[in-house]
Amino acid sequence: MIKAIDRRTLLTLSSLLATGTAFSAAADDKPASDQRRAMMEIPPDAPKVAMLIHPKMVAIDLIGPMSVFNIMRFNVQLVWKDKTSVTTELGIPIQATQTFEECPRDLDVLFVPGGLMGTIDCMSDPEVLAFLADRGARAKWVTSVCTGGLLIGAAGLLKGYDATANWTVTDLLPLLGARHVDKRVVRDRNRMTGAGATAGLDFALALSGEMRGEEAARRVQLILEYAPEPPFSNGTPKEAGPERVAEMRKRRAGMDRQARAAAQAAGKRLGI
Repeated sequence: MIKAIDRRTLLTLSSLLATGTAFSAAADDKPASDQRRAMMEIPPDAPKVAMLIHPKMVAIDLIGPMSVFNIMRFNVQLVWKDKTSVTTELGIPIQATQTFEECPRDLDVLFVPGGLMGTIDCMSDPEVLAFLADRGARAKWVTSVCTGGLLIGAAGLLKGYDATANWTVTDLLPLLGARHVDKRVVRDRNRMTGAGATAGLDFALALSGEMRGEEAARRVQLILEYAPEPPFSNGTPKEAGPERVAEMRKRRAGMDRQARAAAQAAGKRLGI
């Protein structure tokens, strides 16, 4: 049985990822224990970030941005209805640190990850939608990655905004009142949405740059050595070509039908 991963474990893992480089140049004269302690301490004025978790979410949608926010020393909380662990698409359980009721009403960042089947379930869950609508109405930033864009849209948080999501569902964004923009990261006022799962790093770095300045975000990018060189030019429908796209659409036809039905139902509730 796989043990649930809690916030402390996730933060420790992402901190260890950065340990080798984060302070090597600036703090060579400090003991390693002091360096680690400095990395783990959250400043009292750190931005408050609520990251929704939900059953069947895609783990990388959460872990990528969370790693960036952790290195930036944001106050990150994982939020769900209760503190029973939820299981990602990898079968790895992750446990919330705050319930919906415990989550602060005023947030700096509200973030929603994707995972299509989990997204579809949440799009018709009144408790999830009410939480997102409430916190999103006051959050300084309302954000998502991958199919999480459909979920914040279903909560009424993308009406009249430019947005993106995983390429397989971007045609559904207008059903939720959003305007699809074909970019990896899209910002419209205080909404910032990322495309497919790997765009989570791009999104988090872009948001960090907006919140803490470009140089701070550049340091995190260097720490993570984020300089992608994919082995294939196949990461977008344009690169993959119509035949591969058609074959993938055929394989996922059932999921796409469910996603469209959920988006149509949400749009109807929102009066769109």
